[in-house]
Amino acid sequence: MSKKVLIVSGDAVEALEIFYPYYRCLEEGFDVTIASPSVKKLHTVSHDFIDDMETFVEKPAYGIQSDTAFADVNPEQYDGLIIPGGRAPEYIRMNEALPKIVRHFFEQDKPVGAICHAAQILTVIPDVMKGREYTAFTNCKPDVTVCGATYIDEGLHTHRNLVSGRAWPDLPGFMREFIKLLR
Repeated sequence: MSKKVLIVSGDAVEALEIFYPYYRCLEEGFDVTIASPSVKKLHTVSHDFIDDMETFVEKPAYGIQSDTAFADVNPEQYDGLIIPGGRAPEYIRMNEALPKIVRHFFEQDKPVGAICHAAQILTVIPDVMKGREYTAFTNCKPDVTVCGATYIDEGLHTHRNLVSGRAWPDLPGFMREFIKLLR
């Protein structure tokens, strides 16, 4: 029986951080479900840096269809969870169904992959994140530490069931480690 992976996201997800894990999981033969606040075509974005600008720029990217709404997700049906970054985490964390979903994977010690701004979602379950170690986009360091976790200043870090990555350039190692935990 193939492993089932849940990806949680929304509009303004970083394109590479949803497409790369999605296709990589399909390549492994996993059954992948994308969940979002409502079932819809998600609008992804591309973040990049340009000379002489102190932060990244955002450009529209490809669309990707979500399969189910957060309210309809039964996390017990899934073997692993991936949380992409971009701007989606800043607003999907406010969805009342999402904390219960994310909490399940930590409490059941199932593999969780969180990259870039995914740290913003993990702040909604501070009791679960306390004492953990993970990395995130550098600007998300306060989100990591506010819930009692330790920010690891590396591109990739694995601590117990959590694989974390700083940003999309870390995706090859991020997915390698996530798949290793899932198997």
